[in-house]
Amino acid sequence: MRTMHKNLLRHSAIIPVAATAAIPVTLASCSSTKEATDEDKPLNIVYIMTDDHTAQMMSCYDTRFIETPNLDRIAADGVRFTNSFVANSLSGPSRACMLTGKHSHANGFTDNTTCVFDASQPTFPRYLQEAGYQTAIFGKWHLESLPQGFDKWEIVPGQGDYYNPDFIMQTGDTVQVHGYLTDLITDKSLDWLDKGRDPEKPFCILIHHKAIHRDWLADTADLQLYEDRTFALPDNFYDNYEGRQAAAEQEMSIIKDMDLIYDLKMDRADKNSALKQQYHKYIGRMDSAQRAAWDAFYDPIIKDFYDADLKGNELAEWKYQRYMRDYAKAVKSLDDNVGRVLDYLEQHDLLDNTLVVYTSDQGFYMGEHGWFDKRFMYEESFRTPLIMRLPKGYERRGDIQQMVQNIDYAPTFMEIAGLDVPADMQGVSLLPLLKGENPDDWRNALYYHFHEYPAEHMVKRHYGVSNNRYKLIHFYNDIDKWELYDLKEDPKEMNNIYGKPGTEEVTRQMMQELKRLQEQYDDPIRHTYPID
Repeated sequence: MRTMHKNLLRHSAIIPVAATAAIPVTLASCSSTKEATDEDKPLNIVYIMTDDHTAQMMSCYDTRFIETPNLDRIAADGVRFTNSFVANSLSGPSRACMLTGKHSHANGFTDNTTCVFDASQPTFPRYLQEAGYQTAIFGKWHLESLPQGFDKWEIVPGQGDYYNPDFIMQTGDTVQVHGYLTDLITDKSLDWLDKGRDPEKPFCILIHHKAIHRDWLADTADLQLYEDRTFALPDNFYDNYEGRQAAAEQEMSIIKDMDLIYDLKMDRADKNSALKQQYHKYIGRMDSAQRAAWDAFYDPIIKDFYDADLKGNELAEWKYQRYMRDYAKAVKSLDDNVGRVLDYLEQHDLLDNTLVVYTSDQGFYMGEHGWFDKRFMYEESFRTPLIMRLPKGYERRGDIQQMVQNIDYAPTFMEIAGLDVPADMQGVSLLPLLKGENPDDWRNALYYHFHEYPAEHMVKRHYGVSNNRYKLIHFYNDIDKWELYDLKEDPKEMNNIYGKPGTEEVTRQMMQELKRLQEQYDDPIRHTYPID
């Protein structure tokens, strides 16, 4: 099935590739790779990014819930960042930060509701392409424009569909492809690695999955998994948000806001919900065999659920268990496909000369504070997993504890490719850390800014600063509230100590650091600081 891609993009203001000027770069020749020794060849980059995959659901970070053996392979053979964060915990903005090495206000893509990413602006794929790299992206783009700086791209419209998805092609068509999306993105990526590139040139491929994004539709092959597992309820699942107005006013509660049909698949002809029509749109893409397997699995669960007529805490905890199981099943397919990529690189002798990176566009709430989704600067969504398998010559192994952020990826890829890092990139290269160095002048605080409100889940706009001991957040716009947390004494961020006796000096220091970072990054949205 083919349709023109322009109807699948919310905005039509797209700048053509031909209109973009070449970007000057400095590189120790990529063009002479035929004659170069293996040691002289520029390094390849395989960047795998998922959506809403949180560290709690990766066994190399957290062994409480599920096993992710292939992701663990990356960490075991390389490094695991234990203090990895995002600049804006939202899919499109996070991707824009990653591509540009700049905070949201600087790259122009602050939220998913009003912005179009200017793909003609400098990004690390464009710099690499200008330097002689072959560049490709397959899967989720989610920036309301078309990719530039890539020799090959095939992307899903918007969020994409798990089953029999559409792909926007470089030809100008949109093509529906049969299969499960996580498999298909990997198929396309491996096909390009195997047949679509020049093996004499270095490459950078971005493998961007929809998984594990809401509404967590598992591959039919994995539907039976985790059904015998009871997941431990977070001890703050029934958080009452005392002293935290912004946390109380969101719409991402498992108890109140998780849709029984759309999210938890409890669909029945006589039952309705706000998102039932959207759920039918998703499962309506299934073919007869897929739908038969789906119904065979869910029909007995649906019957048992409505027969039980659960209420109160029993209903809330039932919803939590179904959510965890569905999410875990989507992770299983993702982990299997990461294994396929690793196996291909190993079988084709590419591992020694390739940096393999796995991360997510942000973290996610797995029932902490009673929530699903992301957006807040609280730890579960501010943090994001980041693991890397390092090429030959980089001997660092184990944990890296320095504070890093997704604006650091672009300068890292630039430097590992032998390029100068542009002065306007706001992130810093992680290369010294990958070489085993511990720079004395490494950052000790990070800046965060969430812009999207009012919008889905109704999380208030806020910005803040964290130094891994204390975190200061300011919620603004239609609210003016400050929050301060001692992450050592209160790692689950249950006790807002802002304004409490004895916190004056810490508050003053954090205010000064917040002001310094807003000035350093030239964020135009600033407010009066109660304490200077």
